[in-house]
Amino acid sequence: MGIGEESLSPPEIKTIGSREIYRNKWMRVREDVIERANGERGIYGVVDKEPSCLVIPLETTAEGEFLYLVSQFRYTVRKRLMEFPQGTWEGSDAGPDTVARGELREETGLHADRMTHLASLQIAYGALNQAQHIFLAEGLTQGEHDRDAEETDLEVHRVSVAEFEAMLLDGTIVDNCSAAAWGVYRVWRERRAR
Repeated sequence: MGIGEESLSPPEIKTIGSREIYRNKWMRVREDVIERANGERGIYGVVDKEPSCLVIPLETTAEGEFLYLVSQFRYTVRKRLMEFPQGTWEGSDAGPDTVARGELREETGLHADRMTHLASLQIAYGALNQAQHIFLAEGLTQGEHDRDAEETDLEVHRVSVAEFEAMLLDGTIVDNCSAAAWGVYRVWRERRAR
């Protein structure tokens, strides 16, 4: 058995019962009664959300590479914060590529000639079962945005890659999804250059 293989095969946890605690159009919160492999029972709170998409809008010019970010007031932390465009279409059966293109257009007005799926990650899987599909958007052209009512205060920012990376380190960008997506992009890009 190799190093770390034990952690890849944890004992299964059985669901004994489940009840919905709360629901709105964006999420559902449930409380599950569980039983661990040793027979001990407990409670597990789970937030159910539909998969989302995050888009890295990358513009390459003679002056360098630039990224498009959005900022909006995030009620839970009571701050206006910057992040990559991202979101989900509740109740839609649209595929991730369609949702990614739609979120990019809705939030920024940008259209992409090329969308590349880089990875699919889980967001905060200790309590949330939401997957997030990461896309790189290139060949950008500006159009009109089509924001949801919840996005009326959204602002678009064009920053250089160097500025973006500095913001990751100085605490300007604290969105873990944006930071993780950028890490995935950097690994993807490095492997393509080999």
